Amino acid sequence: MTTATSTAKASVASGLITAGVDVGASAVKIAVLRIGDDQDVSVLALRADRIRRRDLRSVIREGYALALEEATVAPEEVAYAASTGEGEMVDFRRGHFYGMTAHARGAIFLLPEVRAVVDVGALHARAMRIDERSRVLGYRMTSQCASGSGQFLENVARYLGVALEEVGPLSCRSAHPQQVSSICAVLAETDVINMVSRGITTADILKGIHLSMAGRFVKLLRATGAEGQVALTGGLAADVGLARALQEKVNEEGLAMEIHTHPRSIYAGALGAALWGGYRHRVLARRAGVPA
Repeated sequence: MTTATSTAKASVASGLITAGVDVGASAVKIAVLRIGDDQDVSVLALRADRIRRRDLRSVIREGYALALEEATVAPEEVAYAASTGEGEMVDFRRGHFYGMTAHARGAIFLLPEVRAVVDVGALHARAMRIDERSRVLGYRMTSQCASGSGQFLENVARYLGVALEEVGPLSCRSAHPQQVSSICAVLAETDVINMVSRGITTADILKGIHLSMAGRFVKLLRATGAEGQVALTGGLAADVGLARALQEKVNEEGLAMEIHTHPRSIYAGALGAALWGGYRHRVLARRAGVPA
């Protein structure tokens, strides 16, 4: 056994190991944590795998195995594996947590001062007002057919021939953003096709889409009564163009909000599931007859 492996095993032995598996519509995110007796949390592994028409159960099992390998943790050392999202596909889970609950907990872990969350997934987006203990106090959600979703943006990027990781930086370079439909994804995609035919730059098209999406998210936030610092989570949390557009819309409407993201924001659901799993495990372990 190497020195690095010995150190990792020693750290595993000194704390509670938990795992969170966030099964979304387009990707599976996995987090493996060590939670110390003093509640100090160490992130041992984070992993995201696109589904890409593969068998979902296989994607989950393979991703989980690779995440444990990265963390230098054996499956039997995981005290609690929790799922969120499409949790019924995680056949090794010990418990399941609702998506909003998991994202709220993950957001507070990453950005302790936030009091609202915008979770942008592949099929929908939702805004949540939360407290300092990550309790969800109110929420609003877009419909699946709306244009404020990750799948819609991915479709547009594919049509424009732009990689997803290039979308945000390109949007930030826009000088003259073009307005697109904010009601229906089909109409919005038609707008994009017309813009391309008119010679509108890719940067201006993407910024217009970001502003359209941001307008929908601001309405959701206002409906929840959110204020203060807001975390962006989910698959589009790494999109710097979307975060900037959302802040611009917030400023435009004179709202007292600051939009924040974090390098690990796309894993917020998996992190939250793992953290709640650790809490539930310790509660159960204190009850008679339940092994620790």
